[in-house]
Amino acid sequence: MSLEPITATDIPQFLELNNLAVPHVNAHEKASLAALIDQAWFCRQVCSGEKMTGFLLALTKGQSYASMNYAWFCDRFDDFAYVDRIVVGEDSRGQGLAGALYQSLFLEARAAGLLRVCCEVNLEPPNPNSLAFHQRLGFVEVGQQETDGGSKRVCLLVKDLA
Repeated sequence: MSLEPITATDIPQFLELNNLAVPHVNAHEKASLAALIDQAWFCRQVCSGEKMTGFLLALTKGQSYASMNYAWFCDRFDDFAYVDRIVVGEDSRGQGLAGALYQSLFLEARAAGLLRVCCEVNLEPPNPNSLAFHQRLGFVEVGQQETDGGSKRVCLLVKDLA
């Protein structure tokens, strides 16, 4: 297992892995995903050989990112790393990859002086495994909101890094 930055050459694998995780993350096309990667403060992948098996993408405050969840955190907190998406391929789950990605993010966020890491997890459609995982990492619920015209409900979570 190796943890590496995501580059333009990784976009096809990133896109495939991302879109296999819908509805727990929103779908993307190549151009929108490339734009999101360009805005990312932290964008790392876990690889097994040449194959991307997981990734985590996070932004900091001040990006022009049109996400209701990102905007919710921007309205309430001055500094944070916002995990827009974390995905581990189905055949690679249970191997500690998501935890390794988060530990790398926590280290970089602390080094940058960020006070918290924020994210959301779907309550509707339900994603109980992700919610339990984030709670084990120390994330706590700070709110809920409906998105996608009411077709989704998310739990907004924060982990204090102080």
